[in-house]
Amino acid sequence: MDTIELPRRIVNQLLAQALSTPDTEICGLIAGLDGHPTDCYPVANVSTQPQYQFQLDPAQQIAALRRMREQGETLFAIYHSHPSTPATPSVADIQQASYPDALYLIISLHTTGTLQMRGYRLLDHQFHPINVSITDPRDPPF
Repeated sequence: MDTIELPRRIVNQLLAQALSTPDTEICGLIAGLDGHPTDCYPVANVSTQPQYQFQLDPAQQIAALRRMREQGETLFAIYHSHPSTPATPSVADIQQASYPDALYLIISLHTTGTLQMRGYRLLDHQFHPINVSITDPRDPPF
């Protein structure tokens, strides 16, 4: 199974965003440079049922993708949260996935006392799990 590394700074941003609205799904994009995540772009969830599903605000999504392009970045990941279910893709998550080159991250607030985050890659219209490793800039190189 592949492993991707996420900087602790970005993970903390995602978790803080998910905790800020624990009853609705949050969502957004993560930019990357040379295959490494660099920035987090929160995008409003405009779903009519935000407690159960997410839909990226189209104007904010386009603006975020434009900013990435202007900075020489690419789309690294699409993230969203599950307030009351585990960090596994729902049927709607799979049906709406349309960026096969992006990592999909799901953050769950469903677990007691801890937050859960899992990564997936889209292949043949199915999500396949990816290991997520959190890196800290203060960690010594190996």
